[in-house]
Amino acid sequence: MTASISLQRYKVLLAGIFSQLLCVGVARFAYTPLLPVMQGDGLLNDAEGGWLAAFNYAGYMLGAVLAASTGSLALKDKLYRAGLLLAVVTTLGMALTESVWLWALLRFLAGLSSSASMLLASGLILHWLIEHKRRRELGIHFAGLGLGIVLAALAVEGLLSLSIDWRGQWLWLTALGALLVVPAWRWLPSPKKPAASAAPRPATTRPVSMIFLRLMVPAYFCAGYGYVVNATFLVTIVEREPLLAGTGNWAFALVGLSAALTVVIWDFVARRLGYLAALGLAMAIQVVGIWLPLWSTSLAALLLSAVLYGGTFLGCVCLVLTMAGRLYPDNPARLMGQLTLAYGAAQIIAPAVTGTLAEAVGDYRLGLWLAGALVALGAVILLILKRVDHTAQGLDAEARAL
Repeated sequence: MTASISLQRYKVLLAGIFSQLLCVGVARFAYTPLLPVMQGDGLLNDAEGGWLAAFNYAGYMLGAVLAASTGSLALKDKLYRAGLLLAVVTTLGMALTESVWLWALLRFLAGLSSSASMLLASGLILHWLIEHKRRRELGIHFAGLGLGIVLAALAVEGLLSLSIDWRGQWLWLTALGALLVVPAWRWLPSPKKPAASAAPRPATTRPVSMIFLRLMVPAYFCAGYGYVVNATFLVTIVEREPLLAGTGNWAFALVGLSAALTVVIWDFVARRLGYLAALGLAMAIQVVGIWLPLWSTSLAALLLSAVLYGGTFLGCVCLVLTMAGRLYPDNPARLMGQLTLAYGAAQIIAPAVTGTLAEAVGDYRLGLWLAGALVALGAVILLILKRVDHTAQGLDAEARAL
């Protein structure tokens, strides 16, 4: 029985990874390496490219709100499976039209589907692990986000090498998505109905000061702004540098690989420094990653930028999720709802602002300066929070005691 449960545990975790490959890699992030391809065919300008990304993140934000407000496991399971199908349908839809308005709708729905793998799947997997008395580890699941970026970058690069146009690429990605649905659907069991006699446990919470919320929310907004600018425009920025043309997809793949390999490392950093200090350090490193292409256009600088950015953005998200779980063990969505709204708002605003600035001035340099400055501001806010707030100090002390 134990061996059977252990095997099923691996399948459940792999279901989460496959859902990330589909909903995040194919449906959400394939747009990043395909953006310069579509722009090269005269289908989108910089401003339109930014607005389509904003619609994508608006869909994700709505999905995050729905996920946080849905208490029924059965409903979460149904929405998760609907999200898998929606990821495939929206990817197909991108190939069937040249209307920017229809693309905006499809990017919105694709963003909605990505919340199924990021949030609904993580909750369902955590429930299964608790139910079967397995360790509550989601690092492997969130590493799937980085692997999804790698998949998107390599898939588009491979299709480009075969001289397949933008429409054909979306069609091939749809076929890949259809294959990924199978393990993502079959290997994550539907949750069992709770026993009628089971009494609900009282919620366990810890007092969170108002100053913690008032400073943590804007700090996380700043983190979200910096994350999404590179996530949306990295390949386009690289491909416009004459000496770096042809390396954009490889840089994006390196971002995803760095994210997948370092997501667990930030847990160890937090144990040494504390959650707030680790989060501030990650954001400070991310500033360097964002600004490096402004200081040098060499291949070495590009690769280092990809590693620094990829190695920090997912770590930031996981550190905040861990803090929410520490403060509200029975309902982390209580805190994550507010933080996700801030992070999501940044993901809507940043692509639109960056794309509009690029269209106005002719390049993305001003957008990168602004993104790095906001992330730096977020790191400073965290430093202040760590010094003045008892909730933050208690979290850091707890992390170092683990």
